[in-house]
Amino acid sequence: MTERPAPTCHPENKPEHSMIRAFHNTDMDTVLDIWLRASIKAHDFVAPGFWQAQRDDMRDIYIPSAEVHVYEEGSKILGFHALLEDRLAALFVMPERQGRGIGKALMADAKARRERLVLSVYKSNTASVGFYLSQGFSIECEGRDEATGHDEYIMRMSA
Repeated sequence: MTERPAPTCHPENKPEHSMIRAFHNTDMDTVLDIWLRASIKAHDFVAPGFWQAQRDDMRDIYIPSAEVHVYEEGSKILGFHALLEDRLAALFVMPERQGRGIGKALMADAKARRERLVLSVYKSNTASVGFYLSQGFSIECEGRDEATGHDEYIMRMSA
């Protein structure tokens, strides 16, 4: 038997460490960018200008008033969730990183922080409706979002 050298790892092949941590004010620009790009992608039935017009309110009102946690891989933020009391006010993942378990990790984190969660999601956003159903939410009722005029579901999850 011939001896082989011990295997070596190359840093460029090392998996990135991921974690969910509390939002810092220095995360704001990245979180807003993820929110805007993911909103435009997921809500192609709403004009992009609507979302762009909401950016200042997201920065100045909604993000500061919520409990926000970010999903970070290495040193790059790839998604976030925002909780306002028992409401999942937001869960967004960078569009090019969707479908890789980040949303599930963020949802598990949100569930761990609350016994009950309620959310609203546009009926036309079928991918998100399916995701929330797969995560243990059920449709409680239907309504209409006054800001856009689009129908939405109110969904609830209880522990």
